[in-house]
Amino acid sequence: MNLILNIIWLLFGGIWLALGYVLAGIVCCVLIVTIPFGIASFRIAAYAFWPFGRTIVDRGGAPGFFSTVGNVIWLVVAGIWIAAGHIMTAIPMFLSIVGIPLGIANLKMVPISLMPLGKVIVPTGRAGITPYGSAVPYPAYGPGQGSGPGSAYGQYGR
Repeated sequence: MNLILNIIWLLFGGIWLALGYVLAGIVCCVLIVTIPFGIASFRIAAYAFWPFGRTIVDRGGAPGFFSTVGNVIWLVVAGIWIAAGHIMTAIPMFLSIVGIPLGIANLKMVPISLMPLGKVIVPTGRAGITPYGSAVPYPAYGPGQGSGPGSAYGQYGR
């Protein structure tokens, strides 16, 4: 089902959305200071290209100072406008039955478009995946950063 929804997504604007994020990433990589924003744009572009079957999770741990400052700058400069664009394009998608999952996928991009630094996009359906905003970080980042054996949270998470 994810494959069918991703193909429909591409046909009804997902390709253009992903290309827009890639273009923004290229522009952001021109200056050294904005490279983290460019990397975040490329990450969002990959999610915007093929959103079904993947989800957004926190990278884990407390956000660093530079990540927090970067998210605030992103929010003021671009995040609000991008999130508003996702909301405005989701509204017409909800008008048809086929478009309802597309509208939901568009709305799932709002949090990462507001605050992209410190987030990672992971496949759904794997053990250890938690929904966006959960307190348990994604366990694939090595010892001490996840909820698997050998981590600071023990065998069963927090």
